[in-house]
Amino acid sequence: MSDPANTGASPQPSGGGLADLGLRAASGIVMVTLALGSLWAGGAWFTIFWAMVGFAVYWEWQHLAGGRNMNARIVIGAVALAGGAAFASTGSVDWALALLLISALAIAVSAGWGGGRVFVFKSAWSGLGLLYAGAMVVSVCVLRHSLFLGATAVLWLFAIVWGTDVMAYFGGRLIGGPKLCPPISPGKTWSGFGIGVFCGALAGLGVVAFTVTPGEASLLPVLALGLLAAAISQGGDLFESAIKRYYGVKDSGRLIPGHGGAMDRLDGFIFAAIFAALVGSAHKGAVAAAHGLLVW
Repeated sequence: MSDPANTGASPQPSGGGLADLGLRAASGIVMVTLALGSLWAGGAWFTIFWAMVGFAVYWEWQHLAGGRNMNARIVIGAVALAGGAAFASTGSVDWALALLLISALAIAVSAGWGGGRVFVFKSAWSGLGLLYAGAMVVSVCVLRHSLFLGATAVLWLFAIVWGTDVMAYFGGRLIGGPKLCPPISPGKTWSGFGIGVFCGALAGLGVVAFTVTPGEASLLPVLALGLLAAAISQGGDLFESAIKRYYGVKDSGRLIPGHGGAMDRLDGFIFAAIFAALVGSAHKGAVAAAHGLLVW
């Protein structure tokens, strides 16, 4: 879950002023508390929380995309995300992915059904929304419910994404310089990107250094993966900014007071979580993805 200082949004919310800053800070505290609380609780609480978060992302994507049969698409997506989270949490990742893929196809067909002809782009885009939200849900559930180091792996992700977002924001504002990608996100700078990635990776390294038994985790590979995850999280931020620019909106939704929508807050985290789950699963299998991510 991206930090309140996520640089994908403009520096000031609409309206500005101290009241808005206070609202953003309060909302940020609530988001961080819920994320850490679900991580600490683990088990079904974690699964349910992230299935709900994934649904919020999916809901916003569908309403941005528009199209036909919205109610049917929402129901299909909700069932698929709940089932995918349950399967992933019990180690049945293949079933989770199969459910998401089949449901995404059904959503794509539904979005174009009854229009006289199938609007290929809009239909495919609607189905992609489920894969976007579902990949995040499956990834965090696979990591948290791993045999070893599940909580540490998710906390590592939080530290990297939050650290990257905060330090990219302040680094970019203090140093400035050449813009990272002006057509998509005019406020981002290369200085902010570099500082954010470096600091985010260090934050993740600190989590592992203080929570894993000395000598168990190899810190150099963890630092390297942290740098990659931090950079990828910034790519996720740009991806979501491009979506908003395409649809001509400032925020993906209004779910979070002072912050916009769930997509606005989770853009970088989604990409980083998928990366982490893929690396860990490729190394030691999905049932031990967290261990595969942090121990080399």
